[in-house]
Amino acid sequence: MDSSAAPTTELRQTSLSRTLTSKRRKGILRYPVVRQLIRFTGVGIICTATSLALYALFRPWMGPQLANAAALIITSLMNTALNRRLTFKITGNRKRTRDHLNGLIVIAVALVITGGSLGVLHAFRPDATLTEDLWTTTLSGFFATAVRFSMLRHWIFRRARHV
Repeated sequence: MDSSAAPTTELRQTSLSRTLTSKRRKGILRYPVVRQLIRFTGVGIICTATSLALYALFRPWMGPQLANAAALIITSLMNTALNRRLTFKITGNRKRTRDHLNGLIVIAVALVITGGSLGVLHAFRPDATLTEDLWTTTLSGFFATAVRFSMLRHWIFRRARHV
């Protein structure tokens, strides 16, 4: 056995131990789900602002349901890519296509939730204004966001739940 192997192994273990110690977090940030929720919120703010802007742009030409669908579909690719990289720390091309296809399913669920809320609004108030539409999609979007985070964390990106 090579006598130089032991010090190298010990040095690697010490270096690894020091790296792990420096990454330890205190307080509530020691929980991976909390860190993920913080990053997910940042991504959500960006995607929500983009989606609302697209909705407001498309609504006059498409009507509320199609404008909502178009805005969500357009922002879904951005949302999945940002959550994949920032929230769940997944890099590289491995499973990227599958992640985006599954992300479309998650967006379809969000579309059912927000589209359903718009349907209810317009059933009770057929002459609803753009402002009322935006409030409705925003409030129902909060619920859709909770569902989306849960689906991303426990289904699509479960391989990275502890980052």
